[in-house]
Amino acid sequence: MTSTSQQQELRNKIWKIANEVRGSVDGWDFKQFVLGTLFYRFISENFTNYIEGGDESIDYSKLSDDVITPEIKDDAIKTKGYFIYPSQLFVNVAKTANTNPNLNTDLKAIFDAIESSANGYPSEQDIKGLFADFDTTSTRLGNTVEGKNSRLAAVLKGVEELNFGNFEESQIDLFGDAYEYLINNYAANAGKSGGEFFTPQHVSKLIAQLAMHKQEKVNKIYDPAAGSGSLLLQAKKHFDNHIIEDGFYGQEVNHTTYNLARMNMFLHNINYDKFNIALGNTLTDPHFGDEKPFDAIVSNPPYSINWIGDGDPTLINDDRFAPAGVLAPKSKADFAFVLHALSYLSSKGRAAIVCFPGIFYRSGAEQKIRKYLVDNNFVETIISLAPNLFYGTPIAVTILVLSKHKTENKTQFIDASGEDFFKKVTNNNVLTDKHIETIMELFDNKEDVEYVAKTIDNSKIAQNDYNLSVSSYIEAKDKREQVDIKKLNAEISVTVEKINSLRSDIDKIIKEIEA
Repeated sequence: MTSTSQQQELRNKIWKIANEVRGSVDGWDFKQFVLGTLFYRFISENFTNYIEGGDESIDYSKLSDDVITPEIKDDAIKTKGYFIYPSQLFVNVAKTANTNPNLNTDLKAIFDAIESSANGYPSEQDIKGLFADFDTTSTRLGNTVEGKNSRLAAVLKGVEELNFGNFEESQIDLFGDAYEYLINNYAANAGKSGGEFFTPQHVSKLIAQLAMHKQEKVNKIYDPAAGSGSLLLQAKKHFDNHIIEDGFYGQEVNHTTYNLARMNMFLHNINYDKFNIALGNTLTDPHFGDEKPFDAIVSNPPYSINWIGDGDPTLINDDRFAPAGVLAPKSKADFAFVLHALSYLSSKGRAAIVCFPGIFYRSGAEQKIRKYLVDNNFVETIISLAPNLFYGTPIAVTILVLSKHKTENKTQFIDASGEDFFKKVTNNNVLTDKHIETIMELFDNKEDVEYVAKTIDNSKIAQNDYNLSVSSYIEAKDKREQVDIKKLNAEISVTVEKINSLRSDIDKIIKEIEA
């Protein structure tokens, strides 16, 4: 990994490219072209590195496509999941990008060929449609072929100029960092339309640590609302690779974001056989039922979205929802995601889920679901965070930590919403590593801290109508200035004496004047 200054320089350059090339095109709409180009370069260099195998006498990019035998291709696809011929490599396409009149159609043919190379292999579903959003014929690139080619060439040449250093030493980390940095910036600048697909890295780090806490190893990690995959990847960053034994699983309903997540896995050097990201609606068409249970679950599901709920009479008999005896409201699917995660959780694992605060105190079906969770002792900790941590919403969200291996019938509440738990950066608040460390210490020791943390008997929560709002159990610190009444009265007495003395002197002066 390069130094912080080199990393920042790379970030500045890639964001400059992204802004200068897009022109008048909306940033969130244009992101596919920049992210897709970065991905194209990464898999080209990753594949080249694999083929060359460290042999400096081989330069794969200069070989003829004709020398590739079926056996070489077959072996490569089984290992890497895809195949790229020398002529299709990023370096060769970028070299002639400015003068190639067929650039947009050539790129489309290359992307189609890379995807189809996996057909019939175990990696087919992981590779299929990866470049679907990199539409080289899109009018967003221009209204003419020349216009499209010009903008595509500018993106290719810009990404070509980025210095990622030696592949084996640093490229994997730098590519992944650059990719996440771009998604982060696009989300921050897109407002709600983009931010809803992305969990900021600092929040992801806290959630990953909560889910993985004190687990020396987990069988696999799962996100039922995977987004761009940032939560899953934080788990990889925070722990050595071998601790997550069987890989990364996620499901995402948005097709574009689903593609971003799969690209993100490759860019962090997670091979196709170590991740499985599925496309579809988690609540009504759940995947990975045969893969459960999971030792670690992380998730930031969409807040209070509509779902079919009791409009589908079969859902109340679904194994995920039946134990609670009630479905989440049609207009608020939050607890449907919670119950889904709980049903996929192993007996030794944890789930850390970002939730909309209202679900912890509203009545009706949500109260009944809270009763089920508390009575069965599934709620380990509830943490309220500071407002304005997410892009596109100022909401002060809450993290729900679920566990099936608690030994005490108690629930911990942590108020991490105060100014001691965030740092203001431009328009958003941020959790620093120190803030995360403090929250994790509170979570770990389960000790009461005035105004910050408290552990409550579940029987008392039941008496409080199963209200799980943090503010119901942790008293807010009175930040008003404390006044010493005795000292204040003494000061007032002295002032009154001075006033009386002054009045007496004034009266004497007036009498002398009148005389």
